[in-house]
Amino acid sequence: MATTTAFSGPVQSNQQTRLSSTNEIKISNNAMTTKSPSPLPPPTPSSSTSSSPDFNNRRNMIQTTAIAALTSVSSIAFSSASLLVSPRSALASDIGNDITVGGKIQLGEETLMAPKDHGTTSIPVQDNLKYGVSQKLSDKICSYNRHFAENSGYYRYTNFEDSMYAAKGPVTFYDSVTGKPLFQAPIGRSLEQFVRESEIHGWPSFRDEEVIWDNVRVLKSSGETVSVAGTHLGHNLPDKSGNRYCINLVSIAGNPV
Repeated sequence: MATTTAFSGPVQSNQQTRLSSTNEIKISNNAMTTKSPSPLPPPTPSSSTSSSPDFNNRRNMIQTTAIAALTSVSSIAFSSASLLVSPRSALASDIGNDITVGGKIQLGEETLMAPKDHGTTSIPVQDNLKYGVSQKLSDKICSYNRHFAENSGYYRYTNFEDSMYAAKGPVTFYDSVTGKPLFQAPIGRSLEQFVRESEIHGWPSFRDEEVIWDNVRVLKSSGETVSVAGTHLGHNLPDKSGNRYCINLVSIAGNPV
């Protein structure tokens, strides 16, 4: 979206740069095995005391304690492994089972952006938008705009990234006007990859597999990316990896309805 002219967004004097690190837990295949450990072999008798009742009792106690410890470690490793899920299996549940995320690009006609009661939409943007975005800027971008964009890096002055990291899984983004789901990310890549790509280009950037095509269209004539309700979202700016939807955060900061 580097070719678009930007609206001036709210300026904050104290910009904080947050450094985040990712701690990875790696569990080897050996540690995840559910096979019960083999009993420890009995020690080789070294003296006549090995046949005494006290010696046998101590030997049995040591064997039992060791087996219990190994079984406990194996159980913990297996339990930890079961908590690791793929991004695709962690889809947000608040969008309903009838909503499909991803698929082939869906093209739309210019008539989607025909004038309505409130610019290109029927109603203004919602109150109490997410991420701390400007409602005034959001209404201008969403409903009275076809070519302009929020400032590059605008999202970094909001709590967008903090919300993404706090979610611990894919986040659903909703139309700032209608509250319908539009995107869900990250899908098919890590959160760090999603955030990094957004940082490089200056706007939240989505791929085909992260678009909810029931509610999103790309206009044939211009690549303008819009909601089916007429909300201006951004543009499709393909690169060597495929379609990349460069989207204004103010357009996808709605609350589900």
